[in-house]
Amino acid sequence: MSALPATNLELDGRGFIREGFFADIVVFNPAVVADRATFEAPHQYAIGVSHVFVNGTQVLKDGEHTSATPGRALRGPGAVSPPRATSR
Repeated sequence: MSALPATNLELDGRGFIREGFFADIVVFNPAVVADRATFEAPHQYAIGVSHVFVNGTQVLKDGEHTSATPGRALRGPGAVSPPRATSR
């Protein structure tokens, strides 16, 4: 689901869960995940999504936003990604 697009877009360090790669992970329950947004109320979180990590930082914990904003836009093939996290 993530490896093919990351590979096709030549996004280095993304799309796989590997040491040294950016950790973009969504933990969800496929039996209940659903979008609640409408045209009248577009800023609604989906239900069934419990945790989201962007670049290894948790931005959704138990369905609530943590106020963290570690992400950034990635642009086209060969886009330059931010420096990889170093192993400790």
